[in-house]
Amino acid sequence: MNQAVLQIRGLNKHFGNRHVLKNVSFETYAGEVFGFLGPNGAGKTTTIKIAVGHLFYDEGEVLINGFDLNKNFERALESVGGIVENPELYGHMTGMQNLRQYARIRGVGQERIDEVVRLVGMENRVKEKLKRYSLGMRQRIGLAMALLNRPKLLILDEPTNGLDPAGIRELRDILKKLAHEEKVGVMVSSHLMSEMELMCDRVGIISNGVLIDVKTVEDLIASVRSPFMTYRIKTDNAQAAMETLHDINLTPGNKTVVGTDIIELKIEAERAEEFIKAITQRIVMGGYVLFSVTPVEEMSLEDAFIELTKKAGHYIEGGQII
Repeated sequence: MNQAVLQIRGLNKHFGNRHVLKNVSFETYAGEVFGFLGPNGAGKTTTIKIAVGHLFYDEGEVLINGFDLNKNFERALESVGGIVENPELYGHMTGMQNLRQYARIRGVGQERIDEVVRLVGMENRVKEKLKRYSLGMRQRIGLAMALLNRPKLLILDEPTNGLDPAGIRELRDILKKLAHEEKVGVMVSSHLMSEMELMCDRVGIISNGVLIDVKTVEDLIASVRSPFMTYRIKTDNAQAAMETLHDINLTPGNKTVVGTDIIELKIEAERAEEFIKAITQRIVMGGYVLFSVTPVEEMSLEDAFIELTKKAGHYIEGGQII
């Protein structure tokens, strides 16, 4: 296990009478992309703002690289980079001027500035003024700023805002490289569930201020997966081929013909290999051509999220958390 670069223990936060974080505890490790998921108002951004020093908390403990955020604020934050909401940039200056201004505060030289500009893919536009930048380009400059001090912990709140699909893919590759090759601990909050599934090693789900679960993406999906698997079998005559399966002990009602050449079967996951072997043998022995047997993935991170948060009354619309 890599070192924990962020440790949050028993975190509580109130805004007036509203209890927005309720005993939240989790860790983010060097070398991983940690996804922080939750509906709007669940407490994601509040947690992130606390971790980057923008908000105080009422109870609990926040350790960054072993330094207590309350007791040793400057040492805790010196190796943190982050973007919370939209990056703060000077619109009348160029991207390079913004980076140099921030680099002076951080004590960083031009060589590192050029390195992060290349990393975020802004070499050709960095000398233009910010007023000519799209939101996605501003996000790239913000990410470059966050990387200037070679952070051990990188915290990003909705970093894909304004990026087109190609930009989202490039950002995903950058963050995975930083985590897996440079051993940076990357914590990302996003509404794009499909992207988080591709990007993250582990995810934590928060709802109504309560951390519901923290698992690897695979384990989280497996925790809510159905005990059945669905297979599509392509043959030259689905109806006739299915008749050869009449005495195989499948769950009643789970044999379905789809079109003229597809049989769809739902099979107990624990016995799937046994059943598929018997079924394919029966079809071939019956004289029918077997073209393919394809498992149908029934669960995704989005499905797991819905299952785990539905009791809180939240839902997914258009691939985004509402």
